Amino acid sequence: MTKLRVAGIGVAAVAALSLTACSGSDTASSGSSSSSMTPPAPSSGMASGAGNGVTTNADVFGPACAQLPQGSAPGSLDSMGPQPVASAASTNPLLTKLVAAVKATNLVDTLNSQEAITVFAPADPAFAALGDAKFAELAGKPAELAPILQYHVVGKRYDATGLAAAGSVDTLNTAGGPVKIEGSGENLTINGAKVLCGNIPTKNATVFVIDQVLTPGTNK
Repeated sequence: MTKLRVAGIGVAAVAALSLTACSGSDTASSGSSSSSMTPPAPSSGMASGAGNGVTTNADVFGPACAQLPQGSAPGSLDSMGPQPVASAASTNPLLTKLVAAVKATNLVDTLNSQEAITVFAPADPAFAALGDAKFAELAGKPAELAPILQYHVVGKRYDATGLAAAGSVDTLNTAGGPVKIEGSGENLTINGAKVLCGNIPTKNATVFVIDQVLTPGTNK
């Protein structure tokens, strides 16, 4: 993986994550093709693609998954699955702030071009603590936002089972230290952040919507 042509862009792939993004892998798109007219039933987090991080609609879990549109509507699992992560995230109703940040830093193409990544995507409420003014300030300063965003992107594709087995994973922001993974299934946490909707499949990424913005260097 081009571990950071993203960084070269001044706002790492995570920057794209900096407030917008989630998903990935061609195998995932085939799994997402099955229709889901009702919210997917929570699973144990054991993805059918275990071993390569690729998931299907049946592997999605978490309380916020029911908030996603159903059928083939924009933002639904069926709609996001065939799309690269940034494009998929742009239709996800849980990630409007993240997407706004990614677009502001011109990282859409960067994230979409990655081959296999994992994205920890803070949901809109996670940015509430920052306040609108701080959010706008960060979005206008790509150089400051980049390291934060990079800390939300892993240069390897993981499903929930793979993350739990790993225990910790390195992100594109290597200086920020590893991200600690604790628990498993619906009790999985990312540096203490709860997973609101995990194992979301996209063409080139597996996305985990979380309830906090992760801070580099504060491994919990």
